[in-house]
Amino acid sequence: MPDVTADGLRVLFCGINPGLMTAASGHHFARPGNRFWPVLHLSGFTPRLFKPSEQGELPSYGLGITNVVARATARADELTAEEYVEGGRLLTAKVERLRPRWLAVVGVTAYRAAFDDSKAAIGPQERTIGASRVWVLPNPSGLNAHWTAATMAEEFGRLRVAAEA
Repeated sequence: MPDVTADGLRVLFCGINPGLMTAASGHHFARPGNRFWPVLHLSGFTPRLFKPSEQGELPSYGLGITNVVARATARADELTAEEYVEGGRLLTAKVERLRPRWLAVVGVTAYRAAFDDSKAAIGPQERTIGASRVWVLPNPSGLNAHWTAATMAEEFGRLRVAAEA
């Protein structure tokens, strides 16, 4: 699954790993029930609702997408602890190279596993990677019933305000 990146982005969003539909399509967050694209728009990051196939337009808005783990699975719970740790190591190197203002990991459980931070919560983190700040966002998967699109958009919006400051 190719990353959507550029040097010096405002925000590099980081999913857990590609789902099978995402991997088959070659477009991030491609599953119809995933709320990433609607929430990205509702939070003000994009001027309109983008389709997954339009992901290549994100860098023009200072945004990019990558994943903690590259391996596609039907469900994130199929990933091993070792894959998360290695993914965190590779993600750190990628962030050091690309230097986004913010790394936004979508999924607190993935962040905790990848960065060995069992106390992490949604929101800005103390951790930095080089000069890049880190923010943990709720997982936009349709399976994450604790968060609605509206409450996710509020949290994404908090990040947008911080990234524009």
